[in-house]
Amino acid sequence: MLRYLVNFIFPPRCAGCAIRLPIDAANRVCARCIAEIERLKEPLCEVCGIPMVAGGAWCERCAAAPPHFSRARAITIYGDGGDDAGGVVGSIIRRHKYGLDQSLSRALAECLGARLPLDDRDYDVVIPVPLHRGRLRWRGFNQAAMLGAVVARRIARPLDAATLTRVRATPPQTARNRRERRENMRGAFTVRRPARIANHSVLLVDDVMTTGATADECARMLIRAGARRVDVLTLARVL
Repeated sequence: MLRYLVNFIFPPRCAGCAIRLPIDAANRVCARCIAEIERLKEPLCEVCGIPMVAGGAWCERCAAAPPHFSRARAITIYGDGGDDAGGVVGSIIRRHKYGLDQSLSRALAECLGARLPLDDRDYDVVIPVPLHRGRLRWRGFNQAAMLGAVVARRIARPLDAATLTRVRATPPQTARNRRERRENMRGAFTVRRPARIANHSVLLVDDVMTTGATADECARMLIRAGARRVDVLTLARVL
């Protein structure tokens, strides 16, 4: 009843294409936008999940320098906000993070789809990639933690947003190559409660993976603190 009243006063629109939604709409993203999200399909690198041509199990990057996480998977490609594959998701992510619109977290949860690309029986705990406290104060929320909470509920595992923390604010990664990104992330994270992840299989959650430098450093610290395995789930992947 309350949702109906709010929707009557503020008619809902799709977070992807802005089309008017029914007055009794429970979703934030219309069916057409959901259908346009092109999920990543095999063959993928067995480790980092990047699309590959047929043949071979690992991509060249993972073969040359294996990351500390065991497996990473994403739902879709991080598009430029246009009509290309992943464009809807990319647009919502940017408005969520940089437009500081917390309400879009529900829209991103809907973009996960009905099936996650990882076996939920493999994990003991879900951990989001943390923000530095300065960035958290500015943004007001951690988008990875909000997405992680949805994933944790989906797979019926606890969410731990306190064990892995970011202790160093890092300069923007945008203009850096893969090697520079990895160096930039060194020492940015620490594990404050190692006992909570000891011998546990961890699902690390973030919104976007670019080169994997952030996820790799998080996984390195979690493994170093005693985690048995770290896998990574992101909503989108930059190619």
